[in-house]
Amino acid sequence: MVIDIFFWGWLILALIFFIGELLTAGFFLVAFGIGAAAAAVASLFGLDIIWQLALFTGVSAVAVFSLRRFADTVSPKKQPAKIGIDRVLGKKAVVIEPINAINGTGIVRVDAEEWRALPEDATQIIPEKSIVEVLAVKGTRLVVRPASNPEDSASN
Repeated sequence: MVIDIFFWGWLILALIFFIGELLTAGFFLVAFGIGAAAAAVASLFGLDIIWQLALFTGVSAVAVFSLRRFADTVSPKKQPAKIGIDRVLGKKAVVIEPINAINGTGIVRVDAEEWRALPEDATQIIPEKSIVEVLAVKGTRLVVRPASNPEDSASN
Protein backbone atom coordinates (compact mmCIF):
# COMPACT_ATOMS: atom_id res chain seq x y z
CA MET A 1 0.00 0.00 0.00
CA VAL A 2 1.48 3.30 -1.12
CA ILE A 3 0.71 6.36 0.99
CA ASP A 4 0.01 9.17 -1.44
CA ILE A 5 -0.01 12.93 -1.12
CA PHE A 6 -3.77 13.00 -0.54
CA PHE A 7 -3.38 11.01 2.67
CA TRP A 8 -0.88 13.53 4.05
CA GLY A 9 -3.02 16.44 2.88
CA TRP A 10 -6.11 15.10 4.63
CA LEU A 11 -4.11 14.24 7.74
CA ILE A 12 -2.60 17.73 7.95
CA LEU A 13 -6.03 19.27 7.34
CA ALA A 14 -7.51 17.11 10.13
CA LEU A 15 -4.75 18.23 12.51
CA ILE A 16 -5.35 21.88 11.61
CA PHE A 17 -9.06 21.48 12.38
CA PHE A 18 -8.37 19.70 15.68
CA ILE A 19 -5.84 22.33 16.78
CA GLY A 20 -8.24 25.07 15.68
CA GLU A 21 -10.93 23.48 17.84
CA LEU A 22 -8.62 23.67 20.85
CA LEU A 23 -8.37 27.43 20.29
CA THR A 24 -12.12 27.98 19.88
CA ALA A 25 -15.29 26.76 21.52
CA GLY A 26 -18.46 25.16 20.28
CA PHE A 27 -17.49 21.75 18.84
CA PHE A 28 -17.59 23.14 15.30
CA LEU A 29 -14.13 22.63 13.81
CA VAL A 30 -13.77 19.17 15.32
CA ALA A 31 -16.55 17.97 13.00
CA PHE A 32 -14.47 18.91 9.97
CA GLY A 33 -11.42 17.32 11.57
CA ILE A 34 -13.37 14.06 11.82
CA GLY A 35 -14.40 14.40 8.17
CA ALA A 36 -10.80 15.03 7.09
CA ALA A 37 -9.61 12.04 9.11
CA ALA A 38 -12.25 9.87 7.40
CA ALA A 39 -11.06 11.13 4.01
CA ALA A 40 -7.46 10.30 5.00
CA VAL A 41 -8.52 6.72 5.79
CA ALA A 42 -10.31 6.56 2.43
CA SER A 43 -7.11 7.72 0.77
CA LEU A 44 -5.22 4.87 2.49
CA PHE A 45 -7.65 2.41 0.92
CA GLY A 46 -6.97 3.90 -2.50
CA LEU A 47 -10.35 5.55 -3.10
CA ASP A 48 -10.45 8.23 -5.78
CA ILE A 49 -10.28 11.90 -4.74
CA ILE A 50 -13.96 12.35 -5.65
CA TRP A 51 -14.91 9.67 -3.10
CA GLN A 52 -12.56 11.24 -0.57
CA LEU A 53 -14.26 14.61 -1.01
CA ALA A 54 -17.70 13.00 -0.79
CA LEU A 55 -16.69 11.16 2.38
CA PHE A 56 -15.23 14.35 3.87
CA THR A 57 -18.44 16.26 3.12
CA GLY A 58 -20.79 13.53 4.34
CA VAL A 59 -18.92 12.66 7.52
CA SER A 60 -18.42 16.34 8.34
CA ALA A 61 -22.14 17.07 7.89
CA VAL A 62 -23.15 14.16 10.11
CA ALA A 63 -20.55 15.16 12.70
CA VAL A 64 -21.71 18.81 12.71
CA PHE A 65 -25.30 17.82 13.50
CA SER A 66 -24.29 15.13 16.00
CA LEU A 67 -21.83 17.33 17.84
CA ARG A 68 -24.25 20.29 17.84
CA ARG A 69 -26.74 18.17 19.75
CA PHE A 70 -23.98 17.08 22.15
CA ALA A 71 -22.80 20.68 22.60
CA ASP A 72 -26.35 21.78 23.43
CA THR A 73 -26.57 19.19 26.21
CA VAL A 74 -23.24 20.12 27.85
CA SER A 75 -23.54 23.89 27.40
CA PRO A 76 -25.33 26.03 29.98
CA LYS A 77 -28.90 26.81 28.92
CA LYS A 78 -28.74 30.51 29.69
CA GLN A 79 -26.16 33.07 30.65
CA PRO A 80 -25.82 33.51 34.40
CA ALA A 81 -27.40 36.70 35.70
CA LYS A 82 -25.29 39.78 36.30
CA ILE A 83 -22.49 38.80 33.93
CA GLY A 84 -20.89 41.32 31.61
CA ILE A 85 -22.62 44.65 31.18
CA ASP A 86 -25.75 43.33 32.92
CA ARG A 87 -23.99 43.71 36.25
CA VAL A 88 -24.63 47.49 36.30
CA LEU A 89 -28.30 47.41 35.31
CA GLY A 90 -30.57 48.47 38.14
CA LYS A 91 -27.71 49.76 40.31
CA LYS A 92 -27.42 53.21 41.78
CA ALA A 93 -24.65 55.50 40.56
CA VAL A 94 -23.21 58.87 41.56
CA VAL A 95 -22.98 61.62 38.95
CA ILE A 96 -19.40 62.91 38.86
CA GLU A 97 -19.87 65.14 35.79
CA PRO A 98 -23.25 66.77 35.06
CA ILE A 99 -25.32 64.75 32.58
CA ASN A 100 -26.56 66.78 29.63
CA ALA A 101 -27.70 64.94 26.49
CA ILE A 102 -27.69 68.10 24.38
CA ASN A 103 -24.01 68.79 25.11
CA GLY A 104 -23.13 65.08 25.17
CA THR A 105 -21.61 65.29 28.64
CA GLY A 106 -22.02 63.21 31.73
CA ILE A 107 -20.08 60.65 33.73
CA VAL A 108 -21.33 58.45 36.54
CA ARG A 109 -19.56 56.14 38.96
CA VAL A 110 -21.07 52.69 39.49
CA ASP A 111 -19.23 50.84 42.23
CA ALA A 112 -15.59 51.58 41.31
CA GLU A 113 -16.16 52.06 37.57
CA GLU A 114 -16.74 55.31 35.70
CA TRP A 115 -19.11 55.34 32.74
CA ARG A 116 -20.33 57.96 30.30
CA ALA A 117 -24.05 58.48 30.81
CA LEU A 118 -27.17 59.75 29.09
CA PRO A 119 -30.36 60.82 30.82
CA GLU A 120 -33.55 58.83 30.19
CA ASP A 121 -35.26 62.08 29.23
CA ALA A 122 -33.06 63.81 26.64
CA THR A 123 -34.20 67.27 27.81
CA GLN A 124 -33.22 66.64 31.43
CA ILE A 125 -29.98 67.88 32.97
CA ILE A 126 -28.79 65.91 36.01
CA PRO A 127 -26.41 67.84 38.29
CA GLU A 128 -23.16 66.60 39.79
CA LYS A 129 -23.32 64.48 42.99
CA SER A 130 -26.87 63.37 42.21
CA ILE A 131 -27.82 59.75 42.72
CA VAL A 132 -29.12 58.03 39.59
CA GLU A 133 -30.39 54.59 38.70
CA VAL A 134 -28.97 52.70 35.70
CA LEU A 135 -31.78 51.70 33.33
CA ALA A 136 -30.06 50.43 30.21
CA VAL A 137 -26.92 50.45 28.12
CA LYS A 138 -26.89 52.32 24.81
CA GLY A 139 -23.64 51.69 22.98
CA THR A 140 -20.91 52.58 25.44
CA ARG A 141 -23.10 54.80 27.61
CA LEU A 142 -25.42 54.08 30.49
CA VAL A 143 -28.97 55.39 30.34
CA VAL A 144 -29.88 56.74 33.77
CA ARG A 145 -32.63 58.56 35.62
CA PRO A 146 -32.59 60.28 38.99
CA ALA A 147 -33.07 57.74 41.77
CA SER A 148 -36.49 57.78 43.34
CA ASN A 149 -35.05 57.07 46.78
CA PRO A 150 -31.51 58.57 47.06
CA GLU A 151 -31.03 57.27 50.61
CA ASP A 152 -30.75 53.72 49.21
CA SER A 153 -27.49 54.58 47.44
CA ALA A 154 -25.43 53.49 50.42
CA SER A 155 -26.64 49.90 49.93
CA ASN A 156 -25.26 49.59 46.36
